[in-house]
Amino acid sequence: MYPEHTPHVPAQRAVEVHQPTPYPPAVPALAPLMPVQPNAVPAVASIVLPDGRVVTGYAIKPTRPEPVAAKPAVSRTAVNVALGGAGFLAVCGGLVLLTSFIAALTAFITQLIILAAVIFGGWIAVQIFSTRGHQGGTTVNIRKAVIKRNHFHG
Repeated sequence: MYPEHTPHVPAQRAVEVHQPTPYPPAVPALAPLMPVQPNAVPAVASIVLPDGRVVTGYAIKPTRPEPVAAKPAVSRTAVNVALGGAGFLAVCGGLVLLTSFIAALTAFITQLIILAAVIFGGWIAVQIFSTRGHQGGTTVNIRKAVIKRNHFHG
């Protein structure tokens, strides 16, 4: 900014103060542009630096930091661990129920097979014993007996 070879004394220099002109508010492009005078010129602050330079500019309101969100009563890690544990228990319980269901289904199918075998075997036994039981007795053929009787008497 300032050459090193130029001797200067801060008190001897003249200070110029410029008043900045604020920009007019933004107007949509559809509306005709009309020059608007600001209602009031904002206050301009000037600061004298230790080396004698003067800095002039608008005063800026200090920004307040956003309030820090309150921490939850329970840490997120604890919640994640608890949810993971609950999920693991749900999966294990589901697998136990699935295993029990498969075992019950297997037992039911086995009982149906045994029941079918008993019924079918009983039916076969009835068929076998009912037809063979009548073959051992005396069978009378009436037509042959009549013919024989007529033949002997005739």
